[in-house]
Amino acid sequence: MAESNANARGPGLPAAPWADPLGDPFLRTRFALPARPATFLWRQRLVQHLDQALRTPLTLVNGEAGAGKTLLTADWAAGLRPPVAWLTVEAGDRRPGVFWAYVLQALRAGCAPVSDAVRAPAEATGVDRRLLAALAAELNERDRPVVLVLDEYDRVIAPEIAEQLEFVLHHAGDGLRLVLVTRTEPLLPLHRYRAAGELTEIRAAELAFTPEEAAALLELHGLSLPVHAARALVDRTRGWAAGLRLSALAALESADPQLYLKAFEAGRSTVADFLLAEVLKGQPAETQDLLLRVSVLKRFSPDLADALTLRTDAEPILAGLHRDNAFVERLGHSWYQLHPLFGEILRAHLRERLPGLEPELHRRAARWLRRSGFLPETLAHGAAAGDWDLAAGALVDDLAIGQLFTGLRSGDLTQLFSRMAPEARSWATDLVRAAHDLSRYDPDRGLAHLRHAEKHLADDAPDLATAQLSCALLEALAARLTGCPPQAEKAAEAAGELWREVPARLLDKHPEVSALLLTHLGSARLWAGRFEDARAALTAVAGTSGGETTVLPREESLGHLALLDYLNGWLGRAERKALAAVSEAERVGLPQPSGSGIERLVLAAVAVDRNELDRAEALLDEVALPSAVRDPVPAAGRALATARLLMARGRAQAAVEAADPAVSAAVASPWAASHEALVASAAHLAGGRPDQATETLRRVSGDQPACAVEAAAILIAAGRPESAVDLLDSIRVQGGTGPAVAVRAALVRARAAEAAGDTATARRLVAQALLDARRERLRRPFLDAGAWLRPLLATAPLHELAAGWLTPGPPPARLGDRPGPEAPPSPLVAVDLSDRERDVLERLARMMSTEEIAADLYVSVNTVKTHLKSVYRKLAVNRRGEAVRRARDLRLL
Repeated sequence: MAESNANARGPGLPAAPWADPLGDPFLRTRFALPARPATFLWRQRLVQHLDQALRTPLTLVNGEAGAGKTLLTADWAAGLRPPVAWLTVEAGDRRPGVFWAYVLQALRAGCAPVSDAVRAPAEATGVDRRLLAALAAELNERDRPVVLVLDEYDRVIAPEIAEQLEFVLHHAGDGLRLVLVTRTEPLLPLHRYRAAGELTEIRAAELAFTPEEAAALLELHGLSLPVHAARALVDRTRGWAAGLRLSALAALESADPQLYLKAFEAGRSTVADFLLAEVLKGQPAETQDLLLRVSVLKRFSPDLADALTLRTDAEPILAGLHRDNAFVERLGHSWYQLHPLFGEILRAHLRERLPGLEPELHRRAARWLRRSGFLPETLAHGAAAGDWDLAAGALVDDLAIGQLFTGLRSGDLTQLFSRMAPEARSWATDLVRAAHDLSRYDPDRGLAHLRHAEKHLADDAPDLATAQLSCALLEALAARLTGCPPQAEKAAEAAGELWREVPARLLDKHPEVSALLLTHLGSARLWAGRFEDARAALTAVAGTSGGETTVLPREESLGHLALLDYLNGWLGRAERKALAAVSEAERVGLPQPSGSGIERLVLAAVAVDRNELDRAEALLDEVALPSAVRDPVPAAGRALATARLLMARGRAQAAVEAADPAVSAAVASPWAASHEALVASAAHLAGGRPDQATETLRRVSGDQPACAVEAAAILIAAGRPESAVDLLDSIRVQGGTGPAVAVRAALVRARAAEAAGDTATARRLVAQALLDARRERLRRPFLDAGAWLRPLLATAPLHELAAGWLTPGPPPARLGDRPGPEAPPSPLVAVDLSDRERDVLERLARMMSTEEIAADLYVSVNTVKTHLKSVYRKLAVNRRGEAVRRARDLRLL
């Protein structure tokens, strides 16, 4: 009827002022600003950005359905001075004549009427070019520009309308400010406007609500939610306005609104109804099918989507969905992702529409990802499909089994494979089970699974080098945990032969395999007392490149090297390596303490030798090794440090109990057994049983110089000076022994000389011991020496050497120092700072910031703050300046 009315006017006649070219009356609601609800949230940051539209010819407000773009623009437009014209575009406006008739009517409704020279279109299907030129000319002559807002502009799909609109915009000059509110990219030369600085853009990312805005929006709905809880909701909805509002409305109807917002089922909500109606159901069947299938993926490319749909049309479909803001986001390099809430809803819809298909989709995805080299996603989808053979096989084929032990993803991988079904039985699944058990320090179960894997591997894939190398790695770890150095050597030899058969790209990709293997070998050698061989393997690991996949073996190797230095009597070196191990883990963000915590055990032992007993106890408390943990070297290290601490506190019987590492090892450790015997002997001596103390020393290995020297100290304290000196003389001096060994040996010989009446020799030996010990701040040998030493330390030369670090009193003046004012009284207990604390204090005195100190020392800012707290506590101060002044008073600087 409308068409016949238009034809009745005859061609070329202007449309009636109340009707469009089809003869239908203008709908006034399309010219009215949409009403803002009472729960509308005014967002200042967006309004300020929209104000730029008054200075640029073109403004684009582009976002998905429900992004809040219409209400935002309407609220902004309502605050502007006239003339402001608003037009809500509808599908019928695809015809140029209808579109421009409505634009002219919108200008009239917005207090910007055009003259009679601009005649309304007479035809629905076309527009006279003269009409557009006349409109542009009139707009260009205006003193004040017209703001024209075209809402729902994505409904305009005719290229000729876009071309006509661009013509008017270009020739209207400063007389027109065009604002397009749309879900899709308009067919306008945006790049030209952008390059000329003539385009204001507000897109989906900016339209998204922040956690603070979300909390304020919920407050308007009568829901009080803290910002941290609102942040979780924003993460789930990506700040999508409609999702937040619909969630709030649904929450109001629930018994516990806050709980609902935390855990609502997206697939069964008003949000789902909105998205399914607005986005999914309006798409063609092929597009709906693709969206449902890719919903099982966190990200996808067209080729991966094709693998799931078994078609070849994904590329144009995905490009169109992204262009139309249909909740498909482009990640770059041809990869896409679904809006997370849309993905949740699609997955729920998939399970209803195509029940049972989801596992097969995960399997198809896993196979495609495996072929394409995307291991983490292969494992995730293989697990989701319940195809554990595929997942475990991919892990081993990629030589990535070491990532179950080290790297930032090790926890995620362990959790993923912990869901592995017991019926999954293949060489690959047994290998992964063996790795899981061994990572939990369970060598019995781990070796059982490893033997199953090796048997199946020999039958099914005997030539698979990556699997054989993975077996060798696990064999080395099992040998370490069972204290079997020969088996570790055998595993390392097998790995060396396999190295040539594995593709070089995999070896380069997974440096953690070599690092873990050498760490296990070094630990087994250390347990056997082969210190130099252990040092060679561990040093190679410590020098490995600093990637996150090798962080745990680097930390472990540095911790083991620190223990080696400690056992050889190098306290300062041990402390530096242990602190480097701690920093290594901190640098990549591993939880503390990580690994076996052996570096902290070494720091505790060093602290005991320096008589920092509270610090030693705190460090031991940080490393709570479960009783079930079976790793011989860390267990022996803990036993050593704990027993020494208890002996220093006078708890001899408790020390004897703590000295037993309580691990069953295939091969006894000479140094662990020797230290256990030393503690038992010292306990006998403390209990007044010198004969039993002497007898117990028979278990101390003569191949361990540090242990032999401590045994000599017990012998002389038990009244056997000749035996003590003979033992010292029998020790094979090694270049690798440090000051702690020399100090203890000198004190034994000094005591023997004193007992023989040779006081001069005794003083000379004690002086040398004090000089060596002062550099290492080694106190326990002097405190444990007994009453014979006190008279010697009271003599002038020795007192000066001991003052300020071992005994109360100022430290000795250095040669050339001028006498100055009297120093303040020294504390009863000397202030003892670690080497790293002294490093921090020295830089503090140079007015360096915390960040500058961290950069200079190659440690984290948090590590510097920890050292500063310790320095403040030890110096009894609260501020930087006070710390520096106090340190200078004590001559620490």
